[in-house]
Amino acid sequence: MLRAVALAEKGKGRTQPNPCVGALIIAGEEIVGRGYHRSFGADHAEVEAIKDALSKGYDLSGCTLLVTLEPCNHQGKTPPCTRAILKSGIRRVVIGAMDPNREVSGGGARFLAGSGVKVAAGIEEQACLDLIADFIVWQRTTRSYLYLKMASTLDGRIATREGHSRWVTCDASRKKVHQLRSMVGAVIIGGNTFYRDNPRLTCRGLENRHQPLSIVVTSRLPETDMDFFLLRQRPEQTVFWTDHKTSNSAAAQRLNDLGCQVVGLDSDHRGLDLCRGLVWLRQDKKIYSAMCEGGGMLGMSFIQANLADELWHFIALKILGDDQAVPVYSGRRPRFMHEAIPLRVSRTMIIGDDLWLRLFPQERPLPEGS
Repeated sequence: MLRAVALAEKGKGRTQPNPCVGALIIAGEEIVGRGYHRSFGADHAEVEAIKDALSKGYDLSGCTLLVTLEPCNHQGKTPPCTRAILKSGIRRVVIGAMDPNREVSGGGARFLAGSGVKVAAGIEEQACLDLIADFIVWQRTTRSYLYLKMASTLDGRIATREGHSRWVTCDASRKKVHQLRSMVGAVIIGGNTFYRDNPRLTCRGLENRHQPLSIVVTSRLPETDMDFFLLRQRPEQTVFWTDHKTSNSAAAQRLNDLGCQVVGLDSDHRGLDLCRGLVWLRQDKKIYSAMCEGGGMLGMSFIQANLADELWHFIALKILGDDQAVPVYSGRRPRFMHEAIPLRVSRTMIIGDDLWLRLFPQERPLPEGS
């Protein structure tokens, strides 16, 4: 099942609003068919795996289909996978996770069982649910899914006290970040990062990839004659999220005239309504996934608003040892350890000289208005 999960991840960024799904067909102890959902409108994973096995001449009546998500039992862009499974002759299906869509959950499994297929479910369920964490958000909210990417030294610092930050992590980690950028429709940064780092926010080193929209969250808009890469080279792909008053200012109009877009969000003493920003991304821009690259205050704002759906934290195995260096997360003042925000490890990996953690918030309610 974990091999099927790894196979499914190849479709990340191309299947939305469908989930990523992987499937294997097993004959004895041999994998004879492989498939994954490659893109929206393409064959589902089960159908691709069946075609793969049949193309090799296998009789599937004695085979087992192993699939990360319950096979669909309804007509969509493609016919129901349950019918394709029955037609293939497969008589045993192993499911990782049930469909999170409450309207259809269990329908595919029941249909197969009622048609004489042996069905088992819940195999490596957490890994399969983590695979479709984005799909669950799309099903239950009207906003984009948010990756929060952070990188720090072992002692939790992202820059020296003078602000020097190039580079915290190694080349291999930065390459993986570009892979994540290629999977999302927008990259979100704070105003401090924009002014300090003059970032490009593009995917580099990858062929035939789209360039994500750039979102800058700030109460202080730049002037159009300032020498920033996003203003000079990517104005039509740059959006500023700010408060309503600033969005109606002369500076905002000049940015709009340049080709940028300035969007006003509701705000209070806690800051901008970031949830509404993510709703805007999905509703107005048809962007299903976005990533936030910090800094620490903005990242913590997303976490505290229950909007950081998945955290990618890169840890460089080196120590600054300076308590005045810039912390990776900031903006809270808890008095007791039980007020710490708990996270769950989904995956760890050594990448070059760094440690990569894929983390999820522990079970929490989705925010109101999402």
